[in-house]
Amino acid sequence: MNIVIVGAGTVGASLAQQLCEKQHNVCLVDLEESALRDLEEQLDLQTVCGSGCEVPALFQSGVMNADLCLAVTDNGAVNLVSASLAKALGGRRSVARVFDDAFLDHSTIDYQRHFRVDRLLSLESLTALELAKQIRMPGLFAVENFARGEVAVQEVVAEDDAQAVGLPLKELKLPREVRIGLISNDEQSVIPGGDAIIRSGDRVTLLGERNALEDVKRLFEHKAPPRISVIIGGGGQVGYNLARHLQKRRCNVTLMESDPRRCHYLSEKLDEAVTVLHADVTRRSKMEEARVGKADVFVAATGHDEDNIVCGVEARELGSRRILSIVRRPDYANVLEKLGIDLAVSPREVMEHQILGMLQSGPILTRSTVADGDAEIWEVEVQASAPITRAALREFDLGHALIAAIDREEYVRVPGADDELIAGDTVVVLVQKDNIKHVAGLFDVPRKHRP
Repeated sequence: MNIVIVGAGTVGASLAQQLCEKQHNVCLVDLEESALRDLEEQLDLQTVCGSGCEVPALFQSGVMNADLCLAVTDNGAVNLVSASLAKALGGRRSVARVFDDAFLDHSTIDYQRHFRVDRLLSLESLTALELAKQIRMPGLFAVENFARGEVAVQEVVAEDDAQAVGLPLKELKLPREVRIGLISNDEQSVIPGGDAIIRSGDRVTLLGERNALEDVKRLFEHKAPPRISVIIGGGGQVGYNLARHLQKRRCNVTLMESDPRRCHYLSEKLDEAVTVLHADVTRRSKMEEARVGKADVFVAATGHDEDNIVCGVEARELGSRRILSIVRRPDYANVLEKLGIDLAVSPREVMEHQILGMLQSGPILTRSTVADGDAEIWEVEVQASAPITRAALREFDLGHALIAAIDREEYVRVPGADDELIAGDTVVVLVQKDNIKHVAGLFDVPRKHRP
């Protein structure tokens, strides 16, 4: 694939290395000639010295023939403009890294649609989501977001005597906003019909609107799990986003931040369920006062790797049950387990995982695996003349597949059998591995209709 990266900083350089190793054609655009020269010596790529906000530099990069343009400078506004220009100049897909949470808030304006960018990525928000996944369901369940974050995928285990156990799916009366995508056990993973019955111990993949999922999950629980206590050290963007993810998720959250002005901001933005402490998490005495040793989970989320590692070690010595830490430098990874840190999350690796999932050709934009690899979830761009556009969804034999959501200009929602897909839609599709070829064919444009 032809890929243009705007920004040769830490994130851009890391992405360039990953993509070059996978034999993609990479062109790197940056204003710093010395940074480009260093990367040219290390990697097999092209470079353009110039601004990603200027058409001549983008033209020189070959963006008009690019399969993907990644704008990942340290300036969110520059990234938005660069990605928007890349799309306008003919790039197939464009992605902009943003920093301000306002860009991800659709309540006032949808920046992604306004700038005609395919994806907005916040390194801080993605890192917080990865931490939240580990806190809520360590090591077992997957949580992913699709369709501009409006659609979530989550796996739950059906417990003994839970309300859903032993009943046909059609009797569960699920809300329209949620679908049961897969039922998995030690023998198989299947996309169920309405007569399927959930057994105790089955792993159930739920797809739907994020808030609705939380209510549906209760059908598979014998009793509500106990609330867990989480203390977050550091109230920066990662700490703030993590607290926001957890504040309505059966967690008692305490956020420690040393800057009084930031504390005031956090108190205004977060629910009353989150306790914001004006305290320096790098001081052991303050950790003791915050009762870190009693926490089920301690998350070290300051802006410095060394502080995060030290805080994690201190929290372990004080008695915290699980220690999670943000660690940006890869050379620290080998020592973390020896120091008692249970999990380290690297923001760069989280971003790379997102980007690598976008390296698809044809109408499939992204793909992720679920159910231990037995199925995939796709985001697919519906194109004119694709077979799937010729009739209502009920007319198609999808086999072992499910259309889970439609992302259209004015809404994102779970479709019904009478819905029809139109060119320009983005749809979320769950498909079992044995049915991939058939379902992909429904979205492929016949050769005679291709431009």
